[in-house]
Amino acid sequence: MAAHLTRNLAAVALIAALPAYAQGLNDPTRPPAEILGDAGQDSEASVGSSPAQVVIISSDRRQATINGRTVSLGGRYGDATLVRISDEEIVLEKAGSTEIIRLYSSVNRKMRVSPDRALRDAAEKRED
Repeated sequence: MAAHLTRNLAAVALIAALPAYAQGLNDPTRPPAEILGDAGQDSEASVGSSPAQVVIISSDRRQATINGRTVSLGGRYGDATLVRISDEEIVLEKAGSTEIIRLYSSVNRKMRVSPDRALRDAAEKRED
């Protein structure tokens, strides 16, 4: 019976030690290290290394998501205030300094013209 208990105790010890050998899983939704820089190691990133991830501009609201935290126009991010949001950049101001975070979109935007407008523009070009 002592051999049976020893075997069970060894099995329990082996199972308890397995998490120490397991690899951590990568979060597939986490931004790449090139974007995060040193902020990837810290749970609370500083304002100076904060990439904007999403910008929402509509008729009733303006918001930016910076390091996973949504900040409205005029709102606070750390010790800075979000003072401007555009489709090209966001601007954070704090005592005595301004930080501009440039946004680089992977979306190629094209202005769509209605067929009536396209015909009218073509007719105007022919007249010239």
